[in-house]
Amino acid sequence: MNKINIQYYKTKIGELILGSFEDQLCILDFKYRRMRLSVDNRIKKGLDAEFIEKEDNILKETKKQIDEYLIGKRKEFTIPLLMVGTEFQKNVWNSLRQVKYGEVASYLDLAKNIDNEKAVRAVASANGANSIGLIIPCHRIIGNDGQLVGYGGGLSVKKRLLKLEKENSDI
Repeated sequence: MNKINIQYYKTKIGELILGSFEDQLCILDFKYRRMRLSVDNRIKKGLDAEFIEKEDNILKETKKQIDEYLIGKRKEFTIPLLMVGTEFQKNVWNSLRQVKYGEVASYLDLAKNIDNEKAVRAVASANGANSIGLIIPCHRIIGNDGQLVGYGGGLSVKKRLLKLEKENSDI
């Protein structure tokens, strides 16, 4: 059976779960989010693997880069990623990665970016299924009306992350 190394990591935005598989990060998510079980099951099934609590170099480097990001010293992550999902989800997640630090986009913007303007609801669903938060920046997605909408870590955390990025985007 394949193994996904996981670690729990307490930060000022909440407790995270980090997971790596074959030297790539496959999970950076909120430990207590509502979709935790379905996200974990999708990744385990997709990789035909089980979780094992174990530290490794990818997880150590991820913690370091998260800490740098949360104090405003890092705008881009340099961790190798393994996205586990459907082709549609991966397209959405790759589109999410194009939303720059300090900027926001809407679900409609994302749908247009993947040439599927009618798929706004499916894009929102794929956004919610993202298991590599912060690096695949689903917190930068807002409603078409400019309002803050759903986030796995909660809207107060989303607001804090957007404020952090706005304050540090000029540096």
